[in-house]
Amino acid sequence: MSENSLLSRLEGLDGRFEEVATLITDPAVIADQQRYVKLTKEYRELEKILDATRRYRQSLAIIEESKQIIAEESDDEMRQMAREELEAATQALPKMEEEIKLLLVPADPDDSKNAIVEIRGGTGGDEAALFAGDLFRMYQKYAETRGWQLAVSSFSEGAAGGYKEIIFSLTGDGVYGTMKYESGVHRVQRVPATETQGRVHTSAATVAVLPEAEEFDVEIHEGEIKWDTFRSGGAGGQNVNKVESGVRLRYNWKNPNTGVVEEILIECTETRDQPKNKERALSRLRTFIYDKEHQKYLDDIASKRKTMVSTGDRSAKIRTYNYPQGRITDHRINYTVYNLGAFMDGDIQECIDKLIVAENAEKLKASEL
Repeated sequence: MSENSLLSRLEGLDGRFEEVATLITDPAVIADQQRYVKLTKEYRELEKILDATRRYRQSLAIIEESKQIIAEESDDEMRQMAREELEAATQALPKMEEEIKLLLVPADPDDSKNAIVEIRGGTGGDEAALFAGDLFRMYQKYAETRGWQLAVSSFSEGAAGGYKEIIFSLTGDGVYGTMKYESGVHRVQRVPATETQGRVHTSAATVAVLPEAEEFDVEIHEGEIKWDTFRSGGAGGQNVNKVESGVRLRYNWKNPNTGVVEEILIECTETRDQPKNKERALSRLRTFIYDKEHQKYLDDIASKRKTMVSTGDRSAKIRTYNYPQGRITDHRINYTVYNLGAFMDGDIQECIDKLIVAENAEKLKASEL
């Protein structure tokens, strides 16, 4: 992409940045938390792009100015300084262009979320459980280096140690965007502690990294609720029988699982106060929809986990940990290093960085930037 076409992609961003900056100070926007959070996120993203654009334009200006000095200036010292500035700015330009292009590619909205990590021993019995324990320790050490908080949700220990399964949450800045590259089957080749003849065994453990669910906002269009009132029956005294305190609501809601519009019918006769019964009926409606939406979320997560970890068989591997050779190989990017001890102690950032670079290259290719 030429510099002119790149700059044309950046046109209008200054205006949008100013618009968003004004909106996030508007009391009406601040009161609408969902909109406010969305706009503040956009503000931060635009700020990064505009900062990179400012530096890029400065380099372009230096290049033009240096060329002019070289062409017109008679002083040799000034011309030499201009040549040095021209060379430095020209060399810096490709990196700046790459940075801007990546910032223009839409980010995964889940990248900024916290993560839920599930590690399960796969093929290999007791040795697989021990390896799952080693992976947990590796991520525990890595989380410490990143300043993330780790909290174990549940675990099932292996007979010889380690874990048949362990589930934990990671809380911090951009956790999912970093940890998502660890999803898949991890294969280990080593001599198990129970092996008497020194033979190398192959075992596997699966890792699933999922974006943590954010707090659900149940959206109800109250204007679409149909209300009826009626007299409550039963032994409740004169008031219950004579006053229409009972309420009935009907609400058409699209089931996210089936796509079918369902009529929800809720009645409430718990109190002798009609407004209170309306309030309780609304609360029940919110609870009903929340439960349905939550189940849809759980189903989506279960589906995503299956695709990320494949079958759990060691043949569907993303990375191999070879202990006899002290070697780590990530098969997705043909990355191999011989620092297994440090890697298992949480020194995995270099590998993740290379995976990020590979993914960014694919994003740029797909977006034709």
